Amino acid sequence: MKNIKVLGSGCRNCELTAKLIADEASKNNIAVKIEKVTDMAKIMSYGIMSTPGVVIDEKVVHAGGIPTATNIATWLS
Repeated sequence: MKNIKVLGSGCRNCELTAKLIADEASKNNIAVKIEKVTDMAKIMSYGIMSTPGVVIDEKVVHAGGIPTATNIATWLS
């Protein structure tokens, strides 16, 4: 199971990013646990300056903007 954190204020882009990741994981039968992190101190601890940010298994893989389905599929593989 992959542990995924979506970092952001809870804005529409952050919510959409979490949904896209969940949809891609479901489509490919990949078990994921998605956590939404809204605490700014925790977000900053990852070095993220623009959101949404995505952290998979404690490694930052994305920051700023909505990721593409292709990027998400790559992260999950």
